[in-house]
Amino acid sequence: MAELFLEVKNITKTFIGVKALDNVDLSIGKGEIHCLVGENGSGKSTLIKIIGGVYKPDSGTITLDGTEYKSINAIESIRAGVQIIYQDLSLFPNMTVAENIAMNQMLVSNNRVINWKHMHQDARKALEEIGEDIDLYEKVENLSIARRQIVAICRALTQNARLIIMDEATSAITKDEVEHLFEVIAKLQKKGIAILFVSHKLNEVFQIAERVTIIKDAKKVGVYPASELNNDKMVFLMTGQNFKAEPYRYNGTSEPVLSVHDLNKTGQFSGISFDLKKGEILGITGLLGSGRTEIALSLFGLNRLDSGEIRVNGKPLDIRSPRDAIAAGIAYLPEDRLTQGLFAAHTVGNNIIITVLNELLNRFKILVRSRQEDEKKSWIKKLNIKTPGHHSSASSLSGGNQQRVVIAKWLATKPAVFILDGPTIGIDIGSKHNIHEIIRDLARNGMSIIMISDEIPEILDNCNRVLVMAEGRIIKEIKDSTKVNEEELLDIVSSRNFVQGAAG
Repeated sequence: MAELFLEVKNITKTFIGVKALDNVDLSIGKGEIHCLVGENGSGKSTLIKIIGGVYKPDSGTITLDGTEYKSINAIESIRAGVQIIYQDLSLFPNMTVAENIAMNQMLVSNNRVINWKHMHQDARKALEEIGEDIDLYEKVENLSIARRQIVAICRALTQNARLIIMDEATSAITKDEVEHLFEVIAKLQKKGIAILFVSHKLNEVFQIAERVTIIKDAKKVGVYPASELNNDKMVFLMTGQNFKAEPYRYNGTSEPVLSVHDLNKTGQFSGISFDLKKGEILGITGLLGSGRTEIALSLFGLNRLDSGEIRVNGKPLDIRSPRDAIAAGIAYLPEDRLTQGLFAAHTVGNNIIITVLNELLNRFKILVRSRQEDEKKSWIKKLNIKTPGHHSSASSLSGGNQQRVVIAKWLATKPAVFILDGPTIGIDIGSKHNIHEIIRDLARNGMSIIMISDEIPEILDNCNRVLVMAEGRIIKEIKDSTKVNEEELLDIVSSRNFVQGAAG
């Protein structure tokens, strides 16, 4: 292995009596691509923030390029060459590409007057270093997530980055964009820059990592050459469990619960028609921007259709709002649980009952406390939500448990049709498996489910039928998901030759 740039030894960190890290070690060589994996709550984020100087460890040492620190502050970490690109990228959306790339440099220089010429020169140089071409005058809010990541990487380069930590860098980008990001990472490696890559997507870990550090329950399990790991072994090391789920099988022949015919929305999708039967899990997949989420929003009354027909149990509906959708028995779990699915500052219990408050009123239109308590406790138990109690803040839960709260909120409405958009985005492998089991059980008990996802294994393991979308149209219907494998479906999704038809 190359000479070490980062060496973390015996790091321990406790929050209010709970150990977030327990004597954890981590080492990264100069120019190494290293992956850090573990379930939500294992300590990954705490370790990153200690390296970046956000948190002070209780004990242990951090060595950066030969200089040892008992603790390090953010400025010292940056000066030593550490740059962290968090999942939200921490960019200024209303500022230009050049301004975002040069912002940190300008702040460090402490100049009162901005030299616009130098700012654009620095930004252009950073882009050229990794072979990228982005309009320096474009506002960041107008860029795709993938291009924003390039801006964040270039910002790190202006700070003479020697170690770039990427936290869930691929959670919101397409397969093609992931491949491009990996090409950029390879260019950074050739420049001698080390990368610490944090991801829940294990296939990406195998694709990019040289070594992998696994942590579980605040402790380091071990560090392994990526070539010595496979998916099953890594999952076991992360969770202590073996997950062997059988693909969902549907044998129903009932009349459609939901039927949509020729749905159209200008600039988003056109000619969308399909049926959904009782107990069926219908998968919808496609690249980002294919129109899949926009259809879900229209079915839930958040994206008014231009034309088309929606029927539930044969009855035509005019869905103008979520209230109309809920009344028709349609529920929707959104792609972004934090901003669209949860009231994060409110309690777990209040998040669960928010959709059914009217049902908890007495005849005097007053909320009955005992009914509230029973409803909250019932759903926490049914979905095995790990929380000290329903009075806990939703923001204090792990990603997987937050998702269960959002699922509980909608199940409380007793829907006939449940639309799940990216149901396991940003969720660790153990929680992902458990949420898939919840979804399958709902289908087995007669609920009709639409699962929208760009994770091909998730679609094939859980859906009996699949619709593939591109450019706002259904380009392929796979009537039996057992008739295609992961590679074949990925080829269809990624294809630019949009031939409509049915398979399977």
